[in-house]
Amino acid sequence: MQVLNKSILKKSVPQRKIKILQFGEGNFLRAFVEWIIQDLNDKGAIEAGVAVVQPMPFGRVADLKKQDGLYTLRLEGIDKGQKVKSSRIIDVIADCLNPFEEYERYLKYGESEDLEIIISNTTEAGIALDATDTDFTVCPKSYPGKLLALLKRRYDYFKGDKTKGLAIIPCELIDNNGDELYKCLLELAKINKMDEKFIEWIKTANHFTSTLVDRIVPGYPKSEIDEIQKETGYIDNNVVKGEIFHLWVLKKEPHIQKVFPADSTGLNVIFADDIKPYKQRKVKILNGSHTALVPVAYLCGIDTVGESVNDPVIGKYVRDFVFEEVNPTIALPQDEMTAFANSVIERYQNPFIRHELMSIALNSTTKFRTRLLPTLEDYIRITGKLPAHLLFSFAAIVEFHKGKRGNEDIALNDDPEYLNYWKKLWAEFDGDCHKLAEKALAWEGAWGNDLNKLHPDITDTVAGYLCDIEKKGMKKAVEDFVNA
Repeated sequence: MQVLNKSILKKSVPQRKIKILQFGEGNFLRAFVEWIIQDLNDKGAIEAGVAVVQPMPFGRVADLKKQDGLYTLRLEGIDKGQKVKSSRIIDVIADCLNPFEEYERYLKYGESEDLEIIISNTTEAGIALDATDTDFTVCPKSYPGKLLALLKRRYDYFKGDKTKGLAIIPCELIDNNGDELYKCLLELAKINKMDEKFIEWIKTANHFTSTLVDRIVPGYPKSEIDEIQKETGYIDNNVVKGEIFHLWVLKKEPHIQKVFPADSTGLNVIFADDIKPYKQRKVKILNGSHTALVPVAYLCGIDTVGESVNDPVIGKYVRDFVFEEVNPTIALPQDEMTAFANSVIERYQNPFIRHELMSIALNSTTKFRTRLLPTLEDYIRITGKLPAHLLFSFAAIVEFHKGKRGNEDIALNDDPEYLNYWKKLWAEFDGDCHKLAEKALAWEGAWGNDLNKLHPDITDTVAGYLCDIEKKGMKKAVEDFVNA
């Protein structure tokens, strides 16, 4: 059986001008953004190829190059009451590059007359200021640093031509992602003492929008790969699987709507005046419940989201967390919140999706801050009480970073600085759960504040949950918690 590439296709791949530079080559971008770009191309709304930029030294670019940028997207789920399963080859990737090895070739895209759009998804930690990104003779470490280097090359090459600005569309799951990226770029430009005229060009020639993305993407379907290869007749090491449901909300920006009319082909794409209500609902419920259930369910010996919500104990835990602790913190009609929450649980139960908990566990420290901390703060502010399920999940996150599930090592995958801190906390643990809880909550470097100060009972509450988990094991501790 041959590996998927252009030579084995029965039809030729269109030669499209590269108008989109995409930072990130992960599962989500390939199963969501590139799928939408494919639809726009197929229906004649745009004619654009994509150059994929690997944002980290390690990644998938080499694998994509071997397949000429081609890969199979498999969508499975329930659509209008019917089970739907489809496979299609996505052919929009026209170039792949690793800027850490091909920095000058990367910067050359700044000189492109065809380039119009920047899209990114570099995880929640990707849009952050790295003040040490000051040597632009080599590839900057951060995503804002890489983008700033590209924009500087573009500004210099086109001599400040304001018609050469770009439409910049971040998809990272943080509030006001477009505004935050814009701020990072300006601050980093000032740190590097860049020309004020260049900074003004960033402000006036380029177009930023904030976005919300929503599709569950389990990624590579390793348990089904033999079936898929038999069905397709080729080997594809970049197969990606996603659910049918999709939603992309972008804040209205006239230039971006013109060059990237993503709402024009009938997909669930919305250009909205205000994306905040959509963002809160999605991040707090869907992403927040993911992050809350992962350490609890995984330490109970469960490996997937579907198994988690179908388990009588974990399923009740997740539902009670969403309906009792998340929904009251969102300023939308409660009937709408109930309907959305129920739809999320149904999506988790999609029989076709095997969403591995460990894939969600990536960057779990940052994910707690962005996905769960707002709910914690809002719940205390609104009710004056503590959200018990959320704090049990916090204790579970602490326990998760002990790095053990029974006798099995957990493959922790997070910022090295965070992993080192967790390792230090557990190395210093002497059996005093209160001290451990206090230190974990006080970690301002991760949470932005000392969480011990949020409520007089928060430290004792987390300490109690940690003691239960340590003494009883997670399975018994969560059973007792749910049945209390």
